[in-house]
Amino acid sequence: MTIMSGLNNMKSPRTPRRFAAVFFVLLTSCALGQQSAPAPAIPATGFPGLDQYRASRIAMFTDDFGQLARYRDANAALKPSAPGENRVVFFGDSITDIWHLDEYFPGKFYINRGIGGQTTPQMLVRFRQDVIDLHPKVVIILAGTNDIAGNTGPMRLEDIEDDYASLADLARANGIKVIYSSVLPIHNYTDRSKDPFAQRSPEKIILLNQWLKGYCAAVPKDATYLDYFSAMVDDKGLLKKDLADDGLHPNAAGYKIMAPMVEAAIERALK
Repeated sequence: MTIMSGLNNMKSPRTPRRFAAVFFVLLTSCALGQQSAPAPAIPATGFPGLDQYRASRIAMFTDDFGQLARYRDANAALKPSAPGENRVVFFGDSITDIWHLDEYFPGKFYINRGIGGQTTPQMLVRFRQDVIDLHPKVVIILAGTNDIAGNTGPMRLEDIEDDYASLADLARANGIKVIYSSVLPIHNYTDRSKDPFAQRSPEKIILLNQWLKGYCAAVPKDATYLDYFSAMVDDKGLLKKDLADDGLHPNAAGYKIMAPMVEAAIERALK
């Protein structure tokens, strides 16, 4: 007997109340069943460090994929640009996140909006909040290494390139000049660098940089290519050992090379 046919056969004036009670129980049971369902398994990548990272962030991936909460309060507290202020947003992953811009660019209107571990799909989610709505004249985008590593799942080069183009399209539509930083080289010269190196293909880094360089050359008025890679790579095609202790994140020596390069790129973009 269906629920509706059962209702038709009931004569008691209390039927609506009884039905409401039954319906509430059914809904509650469904909700409890959903809550108790096991979380989806995360496919193993074969890299213990990456598997641990993805497992530790599964709640974030499902609850706040773009990590919009990270800079929400800081953005709300940010004052509008003053007349003559050349506001620049540094937008990226951990290489941007750990860069102390105030130490390398004192007195500049440079805003750090990097988030460690992020991939380009995550950055697309937060681009409006963390870039467009801040009304910068220039955005520095440094991304892609975590896509290659698979931080949020497998990514083809074509997928990463599409995300690069989408970020630039959004910036262009809002009158923001784009400086696309090359993906940095990596090395495996230290024990700390073995896992990051294993997760990231040097060949894919080179291919992404070739695409970025070609893309920026095709739209020279809107995008500038910033070639950190060539300035930081050694004769073996890897990141120079003394520029990163873990083979991935620049140390003080690495940022010392990057700082004047990005400053020059910003000056060119603002002309």
